Amino acid sequence: LNSSYGVFLSFLNLSCIFKVNSSYFSVNIFLEVFMAGALKGIRIIDLTSMISGPSATMILGDQDAEIIKIENTIVGDYTRIVSTQRSGISAAYLNNNRNKKSVCIDLKTEEGKNILKKLIGTADVLVQNFRPGVMDRLGFGYSDVRAISPNIIYVSISGFGFTGPYKNKPVYDPLIQALSGLTTVQAGSDEERPRLMRTILPDKLTGFATAQAITAALFHKAKTGEGQEVKISMLDAVISFLWGSDMGGHTFVGDELEKETAQSFIDLIYETKEGFISVAVQSDKEWFNICDAFNKKEWLSDPRFLTAELRHQNINERLELIQSELKKKTSDEWLKLLTAKDVPCAPVLTRKEMIKNEQVVANDIIKISEHPIAGKIRQSKLAANFSVTNKDDNLSAPTLGQHTKSVLSGLGFTELEVDRLLSDKVIKGS
Repeated sequence: LNSSYGVFLSFLNLSCIFKVNSSYFSVNIFLEVFMAGALKGIRIIDLTSMISGPSATMILGDQDAEIIKIENTIVGDYTRIVSTQRSGISAAYLNNNRNKKSVCIDLKTEEGKNILKKLIGTADVLVQNFRPGVMDRLGFGYSDVRAISPNIIYVSISGFGFTGPYKNKPVYDPLIQALSGLTTVQAGSDEERPRLMRTILPDKLTGFATAQAITAALFHKAKTGEGQEVKISMLDAVISFLWGSDMGGHTFVGDELEKETAQSFIDLIYETKEGFISVAVQSDKEWFNICDAFNKKEWLSDPRFLTAELRHQNINERLELIQSELKKKTSDEWLKLLTAKDVPCAPVLTRKEMIKNEQVVANDIIKISEHPIAGKIRQSKLAANFSVTNKDDNLSAPTLGQHTKSVLSGLGFTELEVDRLLSDKVIKGS
């Protein structure tokens, strides 16, 4: 078995022959073998905090990379102390930091820096999201780290970028939504009041983009042995994300739109007799089917709706007609009827309803586990399912400095040395 590629069998099937009283018996014995994730054997030093960096490294930890989360000795990652807590453990921290080991080091001390240098010497990847220039001032810029580990993958996450007038500005998710144009996309038109997405999309999107970049760099390193520096900004992640569907008016150079205007402000959330559903119709077949479901055959010959292009041009009239029909029955009645007619539709659910929905349950995306302090917790698992490299077990999000002693021991520090470092407040934890 080649562990460097995370290839493990979930079971070994052994066929054994036994002789009992001159008779032979064949017995199949199944031995369960630990199923490792694709990144088993990869060590990542995680110097990130908040959401974008921790979400990226958690994705990699979910795929079995060993994540050593370096935290300060005072409060650690700030998400530890935000609201929505139980037993002193915040949901935000739990949901972005499972499958990690927490090591608390005071990087303002020389001894603390020496500990980090030893860790770097054992690592494949280092990820950090300090403001540009901070790591250089600490003595851990790319050239410094490369001097310790020439083939390391060094990943930097920033808010606005690494050059330019905004590079040193403090950043939060709403600022990126504003600067990237996302708020005007959400508004539907340049003439409307800009609106924030009601989720921290830039932070989380940057996490996914960073995790993908790291795996690409690891693949290059596996082929060539060569590390590299990877830089990614939240601003670039969102602009890249928007271009696939929202920047058509600025794709053809010389023919840019002066103003983006909405073709319709009616969204595809429809009111029914007692709730809401979503219905989306694009193709000719789907239009025929919804007319059939509504028993509105006359819509098929309406000159406004004869083609997909005409239906798009007359979108407001079409959506208003659909809304007028959907108010006549309950959500359940419509969902059954529309589903039977093969019309794309779905219920509109609250978060509480979503976790119990039959499709969500069938996908097995949500798991309940036991945290040693917070108790039973519910979390989504990694979205991708692997046939060979699904990770079997998960580490609960660690307490502050939970793994400090064990990680330092693995670096060769004696118990006396660790105790002294604790006493001198160079490190913190258990």
